[in-house]
Amino acid sequence: MGFRLHPLLATFYRKVGNGGFGPADSVLPLSGGPDADWGTSAVQEYLDRAPPEGSDTWWSWPEGAVPVLDWGCAMFACVDCRSDDKTVLLFEPNAITAQDVSRAWFVDAGSSAEWLETWLNGQGWYEEDAVDRDFDMAPWADASSR
Repeated sequence: MGFRLHPLLATFYRKVGNGGFGPADSVLPLSGGPDADWGTSAVQEYLDRAPPEGSDTWWSWPEGAVPVLDWGCAMFACVDCRSDDKTVLLFEPNAITAQDVSRAWFVDAGSSAEWLETWLNGQGWYEEDAVDRDFDMAPWADASSR
């Protein structure tokens, strides 16, 4: 992919497992999969979404935004491998308007550590008992520049 994973994320893949853990048990395997039935991986999802260099398309996937969790309905949690803290982003394609893909990106957590801690504490926006809480996510400011 041309960049390194955050050490915390790499440690999770090495020590916890190659996918199948995390919120909704949906963290993607890094590559390959835990068994032959796993259809994709974080690396493959990233490579499939990055437009070929020099392509003329309105669609673009930000460089360094690695999909690590499939929420379903084309939504993904992604780690920004270009940020110092490895910000966790939410890609929500239903927010795209007028072919502006940057509108689909939101900050889920300021760092990978914060995101993992939220999951471990059962406090994420995706938790059933969190439905009544206010979880407004800020748009990701770097989306339009990548």
